[in-house]
Amino acid sequence: MAKFRDATDDNNTVLPASTHASASANAGARVTPDGAAPDAAVHDRSIGDILAELRHLSADQVAKVLAHQREKGVRFGEAAVALGLASKDDVIFALAQQFHYPYAPEEQRKLQGDLVALNEPFSARAESFRALRSQLMMRLFSDADGAGGPGRALAVISPDTGDGKTYTATNLAVTLAQLGGRTLLVDADMRSPRVHEVFQLGNQAGLSSILSGRADKQVIQQVAAIPSLFVLPVGTTPPNPQELVERPAFGMLLRELVSKFDHVVVDTPAAVHGADAAVIAAKCGAALVLARKNVSRSAALRELVASLAGAPVKLAGVVFNEF
Repeated sequence: MAKFRDATDDNNTVLPASTHASASANAGARVTPDGAAPDAAVHDRSIGDILAELRHLSADQVAKVLAHQREKGVRFGEAAVALGLASKDDVIFALAQQFHYPYAPEEQRKLQGDLVALNEPFSARAESFRALRSQLMMRLFSDADGAGGPGRALAVISPDTGDGKTYTATNLAVTLAQLGGRTLLVDADMRSPRVHEVFQLGNQAGLSSILSGRADKQVIQQVAAIPSLFVLPVGTTPPNPQELVERPAFGMLLRELVSKFDHVVVDTPAAVHGADAAVIAAKCGAALVLARKNVSRSAALRELVASLAGAPVKLAGVVFNEF
């Protein structure tokens, strides 16, 4: 299985982890999400109400389920499944709604296959992302919180394309948001952006718009299935991505975002494309290195880690992607 190696552990203890993770003064008005907190009443609904709405059950069908429930002495969900009016997956979805646990409806899962933490939250792969989240919460995020200083953004970096950075970053962001804290996923891969595709969001404006001083509307988007998860896409792919992240504006933007969100995860371009990843990691303050089984070369990994030497960045660890 995949392994998470703590970069600061002299004993090289191996722990389980993911199986495959110029800003102007008024920039805050442009990047501050305006999503309202979810209505608590949604989570107070009965499973029967949720299933009836999910499966468009008629009044007669609901009556049949209730009759079967009384006759057999079972729960509403069990009765609905027994009568063929709902599936076991529907019942899990309804329970997830009651327990404030984001879980994508079946029709959405077909469109967002990469999001195993949302689409398959009870699978081994999702559990591996939760294990990775736990390690990062203990080793990185709680560290920043406990010191009483500013938090850190976490850059997900790797040597080459196809290593699974977007896969890891998106699922890690989902698991962090499932804790309930406001989580922002920033797509800083201004060479081959994919985050907006994974979440099926618009990409007309985003990070490149802010850094080039052309953001004239709301650029942070809320993910409908997870009220506490927000995404800042790339926007227009610029001709000068490295120059944009080198500008002081990028560091200013990250500091503002870290102050407004509980967690900030940043997807990056592959190191093979240039120094973008190292620059982004340094400005985030923390980095998670990703290596892919039978693909990543140790020399490339050493070179990537060496590029962070002397930079004000904490190396959170290394994820070995077996997916």
